[in-house]
Amino acid sequence: MTQDFTDAQEPFALFEHWFAEASAKEINDPNAMCLSTVDKDGLPDARMVLLKGLEPRGFVFYTNSESAKGAELSHNMKAALIFHWKSLRRQVRVRGPVEMVSAEEADAYFASRPRDSRIGAWASKQSRPLETRFALEKAVAREAARFGLGEVPRPPHWNGYRIRPVQIEFWHDRPFRLHDRVTFFRDEPDGAWRKERLYP
Repeated sequence: MTQDFTDAQEPFALFEHWFAEASAKEINDPNAMCLSTVDKDGLPDARMVLLKGLEPRGFVFYTNSESAKGAELSHNMKAALIFHWKSLRRQVRVRGPVEMVSAEEADAYFASRPRDSRIGAWASKQSRPLETRFALEKAVAREAARFGLGEVPRPPHWNGYRIRPVQIEFWHDRPFRLHDRVTFFRDEPDGAWRKERLYP
């Protein structure tokens, strides 16, 4: 599949293959992806997040829903992703509508996180002004004392989002900038895929 990926007829199997190769070869965070959203005025915004779920329904990440990206998604439940695996000279672009994961899915993933990360999710007012580093450390200490040795539940403002792709483009570097590009697209998230090769 690596040599003739342009012959692939379904994007998720191809992505899983590329992701497995990236997981074996990329030094840091092969699941890192740039998430792009727009604010209520239509101004684009982008940041790096981590892919935490891959399934036939889409690509899943988790965040504080009161953060900038959470607020932007509340206004416009559409987003784009890009994976760039430099060592493999490949990238994948994803676009589509966004939906919330179920509370059960979010609870299960939150419970799998290290305890200190769960406490940090309660302490951080993500994307909002922070007076000093000490203020953050004090908030973490306060939340750690509040939970003691007990369970740290998922905060109500901490949720998962699933991007339901309607377009997935695969790009592979080739000499002289004559790259290979293949895009899969469909009219709706549950629709049938179509495929096109693109000029580089």
